[in-house]
Amino acid sequence: RDGEAGLVAIRDQHPDLGVLDVMVPKRHGFEVCEAVRADPGLAGVRILMLTAKGREAEVKKGLELGADAYVTKPFSTRELVDRVKSLLEDAV
Repeated sequence: RDGEAGLVAIRDQHPDLGVLDVMVPKRHGFEVCEAVRADPGLAGVRILMLTAKGREAEVKKGLELGADAYVTKPFSTRELVDRVKSLLEDAV
C-alpha cells in the first residue's frame, strides 16, 4: 500500500524478489531501493522497479541505486514474467 509498508515487509520476510513502484505514498520506490541496498542483511534481495516513471534519468537513477531491473508501464505480462524468472534464476 505504500513504500514504508513495503520496506517493513522486505525487512520482515527477506523475499527473493521485491517489486517496487516509484510513485507510492510515504516512501517512494527509489528510497525503498536505497534502504534495502544499504542493509547488508538484505543483500540477497533482488529488486525490480515497475513504474510509469520511464524517462532515461529515472531508469538510470533506479539502476544506480541498486535495482536489478527496471520495467516501465505499460508493460507486457510476458516481459514481466520473463524478467522475474531471469532475476530469480540469477539469485540461485
